[in-house]
Amino acid sequence: MADSAAPRPTVLVTGAGGRTGHLVFTKLKERPDQFAARGLVRTEESKQKIGGADDVFVADIREAGHLPPAVQGVDALVILTSASPKMKPGFDPTKGGRPEFYYEDGAYPEQVDWIGQKNQIDAAKAAGVKHIVLVGSMGGTNPNHPLNSLGNGNILIWKRKSEQYLADSGVPYTIIRPGGLQDKDGGVRELIVGKDDELLQTDTKAIPRADVAEVCVQALQYEEVKFKAFDLASKPEGVGTPTKDFKALFSQVTARF
Repeated sequence: MADSAAPRPTVLVTGAGGRTGHLVFTKLKERPDQFAARGLVRTEESKQKIGGADDVFVADIREAGHLPPAVQGVDALVILTSASPKMKPGFDPTKGGRPEFYYEDGAYPEQVDWIGQKNQIDAAKAAGVKHIVLVGSMGGTNPNHPLNSLGNGNILIWKRKSEQYLADSGVPYTIIRPGGLQDKDGGVRELIVGKDDELLQTDTKAIPRADVAEVCVQALQYEEVKFKAFDLASKPEGVGTPTKDFKALFSQVTARF
C-alpha cells in the first residue's frame, strides 16, 4: 500500500504514441505503486496501439481547447511531442546525394514544437500542475544547426522557444536535451549531463531512447532537478559504469537554462 500521506502522483505523458514517449508511459505503468500514469496521443489509432485504455486521452495539442480534460487532476506533465520530418519518396541511396525531407501540412515544428508545447504548458499551469518535464534536443544554441534546414522547419529554433517559454512560466520545470537518439538497450551505459551543447564537441553525444525515458521518470522524483535544464548523452556501452544513482547524476546539473 502506498503511504496515505503521500498519494502517488498522477503523471501525464504527451506524445505517448511516439518512440520515446511510449517508453516513458510504459515505465510509469510498470511502477503503479509510485505513479498513476496517463497518456496523450494524437489519434484513436495511436491510442489502440498503446493499449487503448481509459488512461489514454486523444487530443490535438495544436488546439488549446482539447487539452483541459487530459491535464485535469494531473500532478506532473512529461512533454514528448515533437514534429517529425518525413523523407520524400524516390530517394535512391545508390545514386549518392542526400534524401530530401518535408513536414506534413499543419505538422511543422512551429505548430507542433512551439504552439503545441505552449498550449500544453498553458493548460498545465491553469490546471495547477506542479512539475513539467520537457524533452527538447541538443543543438539549440546553434541557429545554423543542420537539423534546422530539414524541410525548412527550423525545428531546434522552435523547440528552444518553447523551452524558454517553460522556463519563464513559473511552473517548476526540468528541461532535458538529449543528443542523438538510439534505439538501443537502456540501463547499460554511463550517462553524462552537460550544458550549452558542449557535449556536441565531444565523441559522446548520443543516447539510447530507453535511457532518456528513464531519466524522465527519475526527474519526477528529485527536487534537485526542478528549475533546471541539462544536455544528456552517454558513454558507449562497456565504457565507464552504468548509471544507477540518479540523485548523484542530477546533482551535477547547475544550469537553469
